[in-house]
Amino acid sequence: MTIRLYDTSARQIRDFTPLRPGRVSIYLCGATVQAAPHIGHIRSGLNFDIMRRWFAYRGYEVTFVRNVTDIDDKIIAKSREQDRPWWSIGYDNERAFNDGYTALGCLPPTYEPRATGHVPEMVEMMRTLIDRGHAYAADGNVYFDVRSFPGYLQLSRQELDNLLQPSGEGETGKRDPRDFAMWKAAKPGEPTWPTPWGEGRPGWHLECSAMAHKYLGSAFDVHGGGLDLIFPHHENEIAQAKAYGDDFAQYWVHNAWVTMAGDKMSKSLGNSVLVSEMVKQWRPIVLRYYLGTPHYRSMIEYSEESLREAESAFARIEGFVQRVVEKAGPVEPSAEVPPAFAEAMDDDLGVPQALAVVHTTVRQGNSALAADDKEAAVARLAEVRAMLGVLGLDPLDEQWAQESDRGDDLHGVVDSLVRMVLDQREAARARKDWTTADAIRDQLGQSGLVVEDSPQGPRWSLGPR
Repeated sequence: MTIRLYDTSARQIRDFTPLRPGRVSIYLCGATVQAAPHIGHIRSGLNFDIMRRWFAYRGYEVTFVRNVTDIDDKIIAKSREQDRPWWSIGYDNERAFNDGYTALGCLPPTYEPRATGHVPEMVEMMRTLIDRGHAYAADGNVYFDVRSFPGYLQLSRQELDNLLQPSGEGETGKRDPRDFAMWKAAKPGEPTWPTPWGEGRPGWHLECSAMAHKYLGSAFDVHGGGLDLIFPHHENEIAQAKAYGDDFAQYWVHNAWVTMAGDKMSKSLGNSVLVSEMVKQWRPIVLRYYLGTPHYRSMIEYSEESLREAESAFARIEGFVQRVVEKAGPVEPSAEVPPAFAEAMDDDLGVPQALAVVHTTVRQGNSALAADDKEAAVARLAEVRAMLGVLGLDPLDEQWAQESDRGDDLHGVVDSLVRMVLDQREAARARKDWTTADAIRDQLGQSGLVVEDSPQGPRWSLGPR
């Protein structure tokens, strides 16, 4: 058994070898909390939640760190726009992110550090880098000297002479325009912290280097984030950390975006779809299926049609689960997933191929139900539950119990009403009035209900919208 991951730094899929046998350490660039999350933000959390679950299934002890960037240029700009304290905006949106992660079934991280809680670690890192000639202070700012680090740009594979380094307002005193800010000098009305080089606030890149070092040490296994973070963020993290003396990340794993009309989903483009609104329109477990089942390196082009397709596909799985439970009672997940599923997941987290095994097993289970082979149906459900558990999509898992509970009261009312209509249909069938029976079924279908005739009598379920 060998897990293989696509390593951005190597531009190829590599066998995964942990630094410490039996343990995996993961650092994921988490939320920048200037606004509430859209589904593009949550996709990253979902992809690495599945990675974490697969490592755990394979027997690894996983330490998963997902940071919160609670101070940066964007948050300060929002503070001015809304005339609210920066910390109030950050806290509200941090809660919105956590609500989104929880709603879509992401396991909580081992540690979730905030940038503002780690200024002492940042100061210590800057002091060391200045002493070693990799950084310098100017006008209250502290900059990293990119020419002092020979390995700079190896991740993004750019040429230094062609580099256009993003710069912010007030970044004065640079020796080279390509040097980047580790610490930004105080400006009127902005939050500040004291340092030996003057009052100011952290730069975005320094935050992650310092927090990764604190929680995972000088070397760790996997650093994750979206493709848009490769440069400048991850490139600058590497420069700071390695110049400081850390080996830093051994594997760099990046997830693709959720797009709309070909553009990356982002707040600045005005094309974002907020998680808080989406969970009102779609069941959270369906959103997880939609965002989590494409390959993590594949773009997802958002559309309601594709969401409906995901809803329909998951309904087929869920329907099988419900039918077996109705027939045989509770069924525990298998101890092991089928070999074909494991092979797909080991190969760079091949969720689409793994999901194909789920659907094949569901079809086999439905065939067993049709043949009244209870034992085979139960065996297939045990396998399906094991696979869905790895993907965080098991509808019988307690993490989705709250979603089910919310609809229990309404389900009972609807069930009583539908049963009355189904009784009328059964009476029509008994007198061989097939026209009326079919008309009743069609009317229920138009209302979004699917009616299935079984040896135990008719049963109904919600169909895809």
